[in-house]
Amino acid sequence: MRKPRKRSFAELVSENKSQLMKDRAAMEKIEARLEEKRLGKAE
Repeated sequence: MRKPRKRSFAELVSENKSQLMKDRAAMEKIEARLEEKRLGKAE
């Protein structure tokens, strides 16, 4: 049996990103965290 080719880091990142884009709940959580950071810096 042939062993599977190791994926490059860029491939893993793009795959992860596309899955996140599909997952609305995860996106909402990330957006909320970013918003908190922005508000914290503004003060």
